[in-house]
Amino acid sequence: MIRALVTATTALAALAGLAVLLGTGSWRCAMRVLLDLLTAAGLLRLAGGQGWTALAAAAAIVLLRRLLWAALTAGAPAGPVRRVRNPPARAPDAAG
Repeated sequence: MIRALVTATTALAALAGLAVLLGTGSWRCAMRVLLDLLTAAGLLRLAGGQGWTALAAAAAIVLLRRLLWAALTAGAPAGPVRRVRNPPARAPDAAG
């Protein structure tokens, strides 16, 4: 039962990542969703009581997710990029 749940979560993670990419156009946001849901699938796999090997694999997945996200966001702008338009130049005041 848990194996089917993990497989379904993994498949839905790919679909959710694609939906976010198509909906927002942001590959970073899509990657974040994908990595989070793949982490959830790995943690669900632990619920099956697989033992220490499964725990080590889940810890490796979480570590890989953190390292990958840190590499992807290194040097990225903090927020959405906004273009600032210059206000129109004012006419000089008439001497009066």
